[in-house]
Amino acid sequence: MVEGSFLFVLIAAFAGIVLLFIFLYFVPVNLWITAQFSNVRVGIGELIGMRIRKVPPSLIVNAMITATKAGLQLTTNDLETHFLAGGNVPAVIRALISADKANITLSFKQATAIDLAGRDVFEAVQISVNPKVINTPNVAAVAADGIQLVAKARVTVRANIAQLVGGAGEETILARVGEGIVTSIGSAITHKSVLENPDKISKLVLQRGLDAGTAFEILSIDIADIDVGANIGAKLQIDQASADLKVAEAKAEERRAMAVALEQEMKAKNVEMRAKVVEAEAEVPKAIAEAFRSGQLGIMDYYKMENVKSDTAMRDSIANSGKESKDSGSNKS
Repeated sequence: MVEGSFLFVLIAAFAGIVLLFIFLYFVPVNLWITAQFSNVRVGIGELIGMRIRKVPPSLIVNAMITATKAGLQLTTNDLETHFLAGGNVPAVIRALISADKANITLSFKQATAIDLAGRDVFEAVQISVNPKVINTPNVAAVAADGIQLVAKARVTVRANIAQLVGGAGEETILARVGEGIVTSIGSAITHKSVLENPDKISKLVLQRGLDAGTAFEILSIDIADIDVGANIGAKLQIDQASADLKVAEAKAEERRAMAVALEQEMKAKNVEMRAKVVEAEAEVPKAIAEAFRSGQLGIMDYYKMENVKSDTAMRDSIANSGKESKDSGSNKS
C-alpha cells in the first residue's frame, strides 16, 4: 500500500513538472516581467497569442525593448506583422535607430518595405551616413584620332532612401558611368587632350545625371587611372587596305581568267578556220579534175592558171624581201 502511494506521488510530481514546462512555454512569465521593467506594455495574452501564431515572443519583446529605449514609437502588432511577412525585425530596428541618430528621415513603413524588397536596410542607412566608393572595371574607349584609352574610375555614392524600393543597383551605376566615359573620350579630338585634363571626363559624366532612377546618389566621379592602348585607327586602316588589296587581286584574277578563256576561244576559232581552209583546198583538185572531165577546163587553161599562181607568188616574195631590206636599213640607221 505504501509503495503504491509513493508511485502515485512520483507520477503526479512528474506530471506536474511537465505541465509546468508547458505552462512556461506558452506563458513566458520571465519575458513578461522583463518587458514590464523595460516600460514595454505587453500582456500575457499577447505573448500566448504569439506562441499560438508561431511568432517568437522573445524576438518581438527584445525588439520592442530596444526600440522603446531608443525613443521609437512602435507596437508589437507592427513587429509581429513584419515578422509574419518574412522580414528581418532586428535589422529594421537597427536601421531605424541608426537613421534617427543620424537625423535621416526613415519611417517604419519605408524600412519594412526596403527590407521586404530584399535589400539590407541597415546597410542602406550606413551607406547614407558614410558614402560608399565603387571601383569601375577598366573602360576602353577610342578618341577621334584613333588612339585607344583605357580608364578606371572611382564612383562615390550615397544611398537614396526614397529610391531604395524599385531603384536600380550598383550594376546600373557602373554601366552608366562606363557609357559616360566612353562617350566623353570618343568626343575628344585627340587622346592628348584627355591625358592632359582627365577631370573633363568626370565633369561631363556628372552632368549627364547618371543616378536618375537608381537607389544611389552619385557624389563624385574620380578618374583613378588612364592608360594609352592600341592605335585602333591605324589597325582599321591596315585592315581596310588589306581588304581592298584582296578585292583588287580577285578582280585582276577574274580579268586574267577571262583573257585566258578568250585566247583559248580565239585559238579554237583559228583551228576551225584552218580546218575549213584545208578542207576547201582539198576540194580544189577535185573541182579541177571534174572540170577536165566535163570539158570546161582545158590543159592550156590549167597552165595559164599555174603561171598566174607562180607569178603572184614571185611578186609576193619580191615585195616581202624589199620590205625586209627596208626595215633592216632603218634599224641600222
